[in-house]
Amino acid sequence: MKTEGIEGTERFLSPGKGRGLRALKHFKVGDLVFACPAYAYVLTVNERAAHCEFCFTRREGLSKCGKCKQAYYCNVDCQKGDWPMHKPECAAMCMYGENWCPSETVRLVARIIVKQKVHKGRSPSERLLGLNEFESHLDKLDNEKNEMNEADIAALHHFYSRHIDFPDKATLNELFAGVNNNGFTIEDEELSHLGSAVFPDVALMNHSCSPNVIVTYKGTTAEVRAVQDISPGDEIFNSYIDLLYPTEDRNERLIDSYFFECDCKECTTKSKDKAKMALRKNLSTPPEPEEIQEMVRYAKNVIEEFRRAKHYKTPNELLEICELSLEKMGAIFAETNVYMLHMMYQAMGVCLYLQDWDGAMKYGEKIIKPYSVHYPPYSLNTASMYLKLGRLYLGMEKKSQGVKALKKALAIMEIAHGKDHHYIAEVKKEMEE
Repeated sequence: MKTEGIEGTERFLSPGKGRGLRALKHFKVGDLVFACPAYAYVLTVNERAAHCEFCFTRREGLSKCGKCKQAYYCNVDCQKGDWPMHKPECAAMCMYGENWCPSETVRLVARIIVKQKVHKGRSPSERLLGLNEFESHLDKLDNEKNEMNEADIAALHHFYSRHIDFPDKATLNELFAGVNNNGFTIEDEELSHLGSAVFPDVALMNHSCSPNVIVTYKGTTAEVRAVQDISPGDEIFNSYIDLLYPTEDRNERLIDSYFFECDCKECTTKSKDKAKMALRKNLSTPPEPEEIQEMVRYAKNVIEEFRRAKHYKTPNELLEICELSLEKMGAIFAETNVYMLHMMYQAMGVCLYLQDWDGAMKYGEKIIKPYSVHYPPYSLNTASMYLKLGRLYLGMEKKSQGVKALKKALAIMEIAHGKDHHYIAEVKKEMEE
């Protein structure tokens, strides 16, 4: 396939950042900069039967694969479309039965290997950046990341060796590291995890903590829309991380996952850090800097503990972790402090799982206003919180509050997703009903 560019943009060498993407024309807020089909993708196991394996459509009455009985499709066309990718996984699932349990990354890499065998040359998702150009940063991986790579390669061989011909170990190492560094998580309108994918052209964009574009998904296609006015010659920046946290925390995350520090305007001025790290106003004596740092360390440890605890603790135990940590952090931090908001968000999620609607609403109402301040305009995190709250209100017969929250979600979503996205139509239908 002949390599073609993306109209209105070009690949260029960004000073101090390496390759990047810049605008050749003006894009106003809400404009679609470009769309990119996934090179390869995989639906997460938890969403099977709710979404089509091939097109990711969410609907009832999907038909399951007659062989593995685990993959579901809209119709015969979707099943045929997915078969080249599903075939080796289908055979592996039939062979291993209940013992089939590769990670999502392993499943995605397996599909990439299959795709590379059947599709020679550049694909429509590689107009500006080829999959083989992904940065792997193998020389920067610590022991833990190297061990994870080794475990993934072992799992790939274990589950797929009878169904796929693999490249050599060095190539697999590069591939796994490249996918970990450049892969994307496909999410729905409430930011629930739907699957994983690689979008090479989207991966070309560099990071900023004040991004001028946002990436959303229409099925298995990534859509990049402007959330700031972009002039010809401007570099196009996406965000790689959750932007809720203060500058030091964001850069720790960037170094750990992507091996660089950000030097954007937001990181240089730290203009939002004070509000993000707000302290309680009624303290008799202001806490010392050391006390604040100690509480931040505690908050980060609790965040990590909660992430691990999800795998082995009951929902009630998880909720107790949230409540105890909020009580301890609340001795110093204001409720608008981002570490408090993080634990409230986790607590809200547990309450939703437990169908404790009042508890979920209580946390959501505390979260939404600070989110609107801490996140950039047109943030998907803010939109998803308005959505969750709006749907909660409607379910609890609080119609006027529900419609008001959903309208605020729509104002963001129409910019981030585009006015013709099916999510927009679904939310409008909820409001009408």
